[in-house]
Amino acid sequence: MTTTAIVMMVISMLVLWGGLGLAILNISRSDRHEPGPADAHRDL
Repeated sequence: MTTTAIVMMVISMLVLWGGLGLAILNISRSDRHEPGPADAHRDL
C-alpha cells in the first residue's frame, strides 16, 4: 500500500470510530425519561 492510501485509511477509520464513540457518548448522556400520562400532549 502506498503512503497516501494508508493516510486515507487512518483518516477514515478515525472518522468512523470517532462518530461511533460520539454516538455512544450521546446515548449514555441523554436522559431516559419516558413520557407518562402527564406528559402526553393531544392534538385537538
